[in-house]
Amino acid sequence: MTTATPRTLAEELRTRSDRGLAGLLRARPDLLNPVPGDLTQLATRAGTRASVVRAVERLDAFALQTAEALAVAPDPCPYGTLAALMAGDDGDEAVAAALPGAVAALRAQALVWGPDDRLRLVRTARELLTPSPTRPSPTGLGPTVAEATAGMSPGRLQNILAAVGLPATHDPVSAVAALTAVFSDRARTAALLDTAPAEAVAVLDKLLWGPPYGAVTDRPAAHVQWLLDRGLLLPAGARNVVLPREAALHLRAGRAHRVPEPAPPALAPTTARDPQLVDNAAASQAFTALATVEELLKEWDLGGPPVLRAGGLSIRDLKRTATALDTTEQLAALWLELAYAAGLIATDGEADERYAATPAAEDWLQLPDHERWAILVAAWLPATRTPGLVGTADTKGRALAALGPHLDRSPAPEVRHRVLTLLATLPPGTSVPESALLSRLRWERPLRAAAPAAQAPTPAPAAQVPGQAPSPATAPDSPAGTATGDLRSRLAQGALLEAELLGVTGRGALATHGRTLIGADRATETAPGPATGPHEEREHQDGAAGPGATPLTPTEATTAATRAAALLAPLLPEPLDHVLLQADLTAVAPGPLRRPLAEALGVLADIESKGGATVYRFTPASVRRALDSGRSAAELQEFLTTHSRTPVPQPLAYLINDVARKHGQLRVGAATAYVRCDDDALLSEILADRRAAALRLRRLAPTVLATQSSPEQLLDGLRAMGYAPAAESAAGDVLVARSDSYRTPPRTAPTPVPDGPPPPDRTLLEAAVRAIRAGDLAATAERKPTAAPTDAPAPAPGALPRTTSAETLATMQAAVLTSSPVWIGYVNADGAASQRVIAPVRVEGGYVTAYDHTSDEVRTYPLHRITGVSELADDTL
Repeated sequence: MTTATPRTLAEELRTRSDRGLAGLLRARPDLLNPVPGDLTQLATRAGTRASVVRAVERLDAFALQTAEALAVAPDPCPYGTLAALMAGDDGDEAVAAALPGAVAALRAQALVWGPDDRLRLVRTARELLTPSPTRPSPTGLGPTVAEATAGMSPGRLQNILAAVGLPATHDPVSAVAALTAVFSDRARTAALLDTAPAEAVAVLDKLLWGPPYGAVTDRPAAHVQWLLDRGLLLPAGARNVVLPREAALHLRAGRAHRVPEPAPPALAPTTARDPQLVDNAAASQAFTALATVEELLKEWDLGGPPVLRAGGLSIRDLKRTATALDTTEQLAALWLELAYAAGLIATDGEADERYAATPAAEDWLQLPDHERWAILVAAWLPATRTPGLVGTADTKGRALAALGPHLDRSPAPEVRHRVLTLLATLPPGTSVPESALLSRLRWERPLRAAAPAAQAPTPAPAAQVPGQAPSPATAPDSPAGTATGDLRSRLAQGALLEAELLGVTGRGALATHGRTLIGADRATETAPGPATGPHEEREHQDGAAGPGATPLTPTEATTAATRAAALLAPLLPEPLDHVLLQADLTAVAPGPLRRPLAEALGVLADIESKGGATVYRFTPASVRRALDSGRSAAELQEFLTTHSRTPVPQPLAYLINDVARKHGQLRVGAATAYVRCDDDALLSEILADRRAAALRLRRLAPTVLATQSSPEQLLDGLRAMGYAPAAESAAGDVLVARSDSYRTPPRTAPTPVPDGPPPPDRTLLEAAVRAIRAGDLAATAERKPTAAPTDAPAPAPGALPRTTSAETLATMQAAVLTSSPVWIGYVNADGAASQRVIAPVRVEGGYVTAYDHTSDEVRTYPLHRITGVSELADDTL
């Protein structure tokens, strides 16, 4: 391993340990697809635009500011120069203390390389972050004097030199260097500005923190002309001027950024509560979540609403669902998406497609409460669908529908996990305002979330002469093209709401089972920030993306949810086996009821109100519904007596007996349909009723009426008129009305849309590092010099060896006899070329069997696929 100063990124990667390479691949998993053949390929891939943009987007605010400072610094940049740009002439102690960690983080992700006296930002990152007229830097700095004076006439340069008191020179290069030296010298620039008019200083103040460009008229004012004459403003177009970088840095006291952010915003102010109260509140909300999803499945038991042609639920059906769940449309969308993510509801796939519960919903309903909660939370943690977007417009102006397409947002799992992790860093029972969490998230990923207008610094107006319109000011741009919408903050707000509704948090604080859900009970995690000590620096060198930044996979989420549910189980309310009957035809359930009791009572009575205690109301329609289900009046009386802690009120007993006396007095069958009744006067009453006209009834016999309507329509029509008919079979028996549940075919839950390549596991990292090391050994192994024609061109770096078939065979046979390794070029069956270092063991039948140092295994190679062979130097291996 070389100890000389690396000249390229690939050479520096060769000096890293296996742990350091694994850290780079962990922080930038896109570099692993496919696994690079050697370190040169790894360095090349790490410098591609797409990979660099992704890496820069994941920098925290201070590491990003450090990279932006390197982009406006000389290349290469000594560490002292970078420190001066970040800490200023006064030397901000907090910035100076945090800077080594930020540089280490940039090094770990291969965005910066080289020793401290020659720090280099990778070329692609420099191109992204260097300011230009079309893409100003967040630093607000403009071009250097050398860049701004490129193409300026020699005569104009001489005039500027004379105005600042420099000797004339006919060499433009030396003239620019002399002017740069003046503006880089604090004392000389200060002396020059001491003679400036006050109005000129005011113009510089407007351009100081950016944008550095301004507009002037054809005849600038005297104070603007004074600046132009001395090079403090340089031409940037026909009517535009720019403040050169060196002069701006002098006026800023050496700072590249107006407000450096060396430390993350504090999670404050905090509100402490009793952890037990938080756990109880979270458990209560978890039970409510289970009841809501159960109510949704019951609402769609016979089949849900139709699917829109473009996919999803219509606005009208969403409103109906919200009314049935007694909640808002936005929260109804949340419960729909949660049930969809858990695989409890889906589309049936029929021609007239509609939503319905899945077979998995039946199994879910039979599970204990804590296990049902675990299934919901395990589906929520890695989900990328975002219910908060329902009702908003997509890129084409169309409203996004619940359960519809285009609701996936890949960063959602990472933001959700990070929000919970930040809450886990607080003491148990402690909460912080939402704004504090959002500020921390913006600091951790500033390019993933655009700062709100209220917090973003307002760009300074361009310099102008009165009466002259300013040039359009361009807001600082990011290399990633940050969108104006703050998606990351919206996702965080949604995560906080969802966590509260699911019972992961209680009163804004993370519950005990919530800590187990994200593994905070096993390892204490801290927020990512600048490395300030040996431990943090090692983390950055390993390329860690920051604790808590990696979301859980579906398998990990299921395991964590199961562990958390075990802690939640004792906190959930115990289901009751009784109700309290009241004289006003209501029953009060003082808590959750056991499932058989709740289902039976739901048939016999209508739910009037929900909450801590559920109120059921008995009506003639609800009693008739229970009779239709096959129960007799005596059975209903016995059911109420058994499950009520209070006596059955007399009005309720009268109601049941009265409805039962009339129930089944009318019989409806298929003629198409008919009505028969022993009381012919009752049938005459029905015929005389004008409301029966739509049923088109006619008398077949004194006790029989017939109609062309279906039995279902006839039953509904008579019930609407206030009668209580019963359906009967062809044999004359009463049909028990038991509606069969409608279920979709087996469906799998939707697969989350990943945010880039998944993080590699330890096994993959170790294998990738070994493969890259072996490939690099083959690519850089020193070969013995071979005789070549004097007129033959020199082989290109990294080119495969080329030998004739006879030479290849002879060299292989000699290597077998001497047990020496050789370097070969090999083309596989897919046409992919590679370089390998092998130790031949046997050559026969057109194949060579050898130990491959590249793959660390014994392999057999066809000789016709070997492009060439070369002996290695004696001390290579």
